[in-house]
Amino acid sequence: MADAGDLYVTWRWAGESAPGGVGVVPEAQVDAAMRRFAAALPAPGRAGGLESALTTGELASFESENALAQYLSAAFLPYNLAVALHELYVQGVRPHIRIQPSPRTAQLPWELIAPDADVRLVEIADVSVLAAPGVVHAPARVARSWADSRERPVIAILDPRVPGFRADSALGSVLGRMDSAAPLAERVAAHAEAGRLVPAVDNALEAFRRTDLDRAWLSGALHAGAARLLYVGHVTAAAPESGRSESATLHLSCTAASPGCAPAYRDHRPLSARDLLLGTHALPVGHEHAAHSGNGQGDKEIPRIGPEIWPIPSRVALVACESGGDLRFAEPLGLVAAMLTGGAELVTAGRWPLPTDLAFHRLAGTPGTTHPFQQAVCAIDAAHESEDPVVALNAWQRTQLTAWRETGAIEHSPLVWAAFATVDTRP
Repeated sequence: MADAGDLYVTWRWAGESAPGGVGVVPEAQVDAAMRRFAAALPAPGRAGGLESALTTGELASFESENALAQYLSAAFLPYNLAVALHELYVQGVRPHIRIQPSPRTAQLPWELIAPDADVRLVEIADVSVLAAPGVVHAPARVARSWADSRERPVIAILDPRVPGFRADSALGSVLGRMDSAAPLAERVAAHAEAGRLVPAVDNALEAFRRTDLDRAWLSGALHAGAARLLYVGHVTAAAPESGRSESATLHLSCTAASPGCAPAYRDHRPLSARDLLLGTHALPVGHEHAAHSGNGQGDKEIPRIGPEIWPIPSRVALVACESGGDLRFAEPLGLVAAMLTGGAELVTAGRWPLPTDLAFHRLAGTPGTTHPFQQAVCAIDAAHESEDPVVALNAWQRTQLTAWRETGAIEHSPLVWAAFATVDTRP
């Protein structure tokens, strides 16, 4: 897809097995559709934005959400392509659609759109996002293979404590108080029992809300070897109008004394996409040689690029608000691009702000036994252990869609499960 006033959509079939096509969506139609969709999303910075998304917005009830999904399909899915997909569906064939969205359409959940009132795109196709060619072929990129690394540990950064921020503050806890019976705690315990969890813990609960998971620790853990990286926490996405996708940041347990490009917040300096891409070459004057060696200790050697300091494993999950926000930029050099450049084959990330389980409990009135956010983390983690994470994650999304269709319960709303897309570099 390409933004040029109007939105231009082209498609082709692998192996030229069927005719491709071209479509055009008028600019006014694109803008109206994306405004309507954005109004349904959680907006923590807007007064009442999160509560309205969970209670009165178009994604809060099945009927209004289904109407929105049909509207989005009519706006963005070309008719000839929809016909071809329906013919395959009738034949029992589910193709894999790899979408390269334009910046204006990057938040659109393609899985959710409804070519028909009773059919969603994710039900007739597997859907992923195609990584930008410039990122895939970056000179610094050394891709790591899942086949070669799948037995290695899982590095899990789970709701790390951000220095200077209380649990109930803006950069506080996203998972809340954990107990051993919580879905994610049970999954983490299984990794620990298998000897595959980094950091190694005796009790799964010790893996949550840690204070020692900073950028130096991460460098050391990555150099020791890993199959996957799972991050659950906070991301601060750059505003699309800034044009600076590389300013997106991960919030680890780094203090303000940690060397890095991002400005410090109180006693905390986040790890930016710019750091992950350029490493110590990007540090301010006077800090050029402050690097992190493979054992996590500082050194005084020549500057190094980010992938040398943080060699990223084959599969990465960034479960955080707008962690996939770089797709909203003409130059997508945010956290997803940084992970791919660092070596990842695929990255699953969030398209928009995510409501936590606590938000569902307090604002939407769901029972305390419901864990939509935790269940999403578990599903993504399980998908990344499978042979094909795209297929596995789409299968989970279909189960959530079925529950949403049958019950209309807000905990099954696409507000969480449709937020995630997998950016894939595999052929």
